[in-house]
Parts: sequence; C-alpha cells; structure tokens
Amino acid sequence: METKSLIFMTYLYSLKFKAPFVKTKLVFLFIITRHLQHQIITRPRIMMDSSLSDTPCEVREGFILLGRKGVYKVEKFLGEGSFGKVAKCKKLGTDQVVAIKIIWGSGQMEINALEELSQINADDHNLVKFVESFKYKKYTCIAFEVLDQSLLDFMEKRDFHPLTVEEIRTIAWQLVVALKGLKSVNLVHCDIKLDNIMLVDHVSEPFRVKLIDFGLAEKIGHMRTGATMQNICYRAPEVILGLPLDQSVDLWTVGYILFVLYTGSFIHGWDADYNILRAMVKMQGRLVEDNIPFWSCHQLIHSCLDKTKLKEVEQFVDLLKRMLMVDPSKRISPSEALQHPFFTMGRVQPTAGTQTTNPEEPPNWVCVELVTFTQMWTKNQLLSFQLFSLAVKFH
Repeated sequence: METKSLIFMTYLYSLKFKAPFVKTKLVFLFIITRHLQHQIITRPRIMMDSSLSDTPCEVREGFILLGRKGVYKVEKFLGEGSFGKVAKCKKLGTDQVVAIKIIWGSGQMEINALEELSQINADDHNLVKFVESFKYKKYTCIAFEVLDQSLLDFMEKRDFHPLTVEEIRTIAWQLVVALKGLKSVNLVHCDIKLDNIMLVDHVSEPFRVKLIDFGLAEKIGHMRTGATMQNICYRAPEVILGLPLDQSVDLWTVGYILFVLYTGSFIHGWDADYNILRAMVKMQGRLVEDNIPFWSCHQLIHSCLDKTKLKEVEQFVDLLKRMLMVDPSKRISPSEALQHPFFTMGRVQPTAGTQTTNPEEPPNWVCVELVTFTQMWTKNQLLSFQLFSLAVKFH
C-alpha cells in the first residue's frame, strides 16, 4: 500500500512539472529514500510509546496527588488512551473539581503548548482551561477544568443523527475562533478530531464546545515536512503527500468534521493513506468537467426549504469548499472564515442557545449537493482514478 502511495506521489510530480521519464524515475527513487529514512527515524518512537501504553497505571481511585497549587483526591477515572488516563479529582479544602491527565511519558510538548496558550483567555477562545502541571512519581499530571462529553460520544449516543445548520454554525464558529486563538500564539493543534472537541455543559449551554488535547501541537514554522500527524481519517492531503505543512492542516480537519456533523457519515473509511488518497481521487470523477455528474434540484429545493433556509445551507456548503481545498495555499484562514457569510449573515450563538427538540434530517437535495462537492473538490489538484490505475499498471 505504501509503495502505491509513493507511485501516486511521483506521478503527480511528473504531470505537474511535465518531467521526462528518466527524471521521474529519479524523483521516485528520491521519494523512496526519504520514505525509508522517515520510517527508520519514527518507528523506534512508536515502539517506545507502545511499550509505555502497556504499563499499568499505578494511580487508583482514592489516591492523593500533590500538586503545586493544591492537593487533589482521585474520585474516579473518566477515560484512558495510549497516553495514560484521565481522572476526575477534587481539590481538597475547596469545592473545585478538575480533570487530571496522568501521562506515562514526560508530556513536555503538551505542557509547552499550554504555557503558550496561557497568554490568551481560554474561555474567549474556546480552549480547555489549564490549571497546572506537576509530577507524581514517574507520571506527569496535567490538571484542566472538567467538561461534559466529547463530540464523538455525543454523536454516538444519537447514532450519528445529523445536526441542524444552526447547531453546526454554533460549533463551527467556536472552532474557528479556537484556531484563530492558536494562530495568535503561533501554534497548530495537529490532532483535531471529534474526540478532542468537548461539549462544556450540554444541558445548560447547548453546543458550547472547547478544544482539548494539545499533546501533538506544533509551532508554526517548526513543522517538519513529511511528518506524520493527525488521525488518519481526518488527515489533510498535504500530510499524506509529505508536503510542507502549516496551520491550514487544522482548517482541513475542522471542515471535515463539519461535513460529518451535517451528513452523519465520514467521507472515507479509517484506512491506510493509499486508500484515503484513492477515495479522494475516485470521488472527484473524470478530469473532463462536462463529464462530472451534477444534479439540478431546483424543484426539490423549493419544496424542502424556504429561501432563508436555502441560503444558509448554500453558505454552509461554500464554507466547506473553502475549508476543504486540496491546495493548502488556497484554503481559507481562520480570520477569513469568521468573515464568511455563513457566520455574518447567520444567527451565531457561540456560547448558548435553545436546543432543537426534533433535529431535522438534511434534505435529500443537500446530501446530493454535498456528494457532488466531494466529487469535485479535488478537480484541479488530483488525478482521476482511471489515470491513477494506469500509473500503477505502468510501474
């Protein structure tokens, strides 16, 4: 699978720069060499993380953790992952309850990122509030405010029933504000996904969200070309192709998440890089514009929605197109996104609002429009699936 991905990258190069066959072969060998070097560098780190994740956590319910700003009692565990565990703790002598992330490794990358983020107001920028960090035996402990549930848990509880445009607009606004905040301190999250977007308190403040988990955050300008980052399902094309990286990788992921929230489904499966690229290419159809399928649904549109609702959805689709540009240099920035008509012409409720009692299904015409969008989004940047197959056969 990895070899096919490399062939695809080389073929893209040959078409873009009209390189002769001999030069293309040299480029392919260069990419193979870089790929093998990257594997040699990264695999030991992966093995080390894997061994740490198999180590049982010695912290138990009822344990006392001595922090720099207080003493905490572990009440219960909220979850765990490859990094360690998250515990709900009470600060003794007060009514304050915090979530403490207990990490097997040093956690220094996340601590550094949180210290950078302390320069801005966490509530104003929809970022989880950092309390303190400290050591407990061989563990690193990072204390945060307690939040409600992840967006992934929320969507799973409703069987991924799509959200309404109004609900998505509220979430989208907050996420873009969060990205603008990250950019103000020169940071890229690099791991935005449904798991790392938390509802603050869905009962009292419906759809108010905060971004969490900065363990993979990078400084803008320090992002290594060819580095592997982001969950594979949310991975931006420039990450897959080993191209230069910047904050636009986060914009891609936010756009992808908004698509999932509205349709209730993922664009492609949880699979290898090669298959994700293949899915992107396959969805965009033929290179000839006239042959790209497009459905006219004017009658269905007017039967489903009033003009106000129609305009809102059209603006939403346009914002998605700008967030999911395959060329990162053409992708919309956080500041530009906040000025998009989807927000400026809509009724944004960034912190609270009235929860919809009967979430509406996306009308059929909207699903068709979004499917058409996914078919066309790589039109000017990627090859058709047929040409890609020829490249593999040629090799």
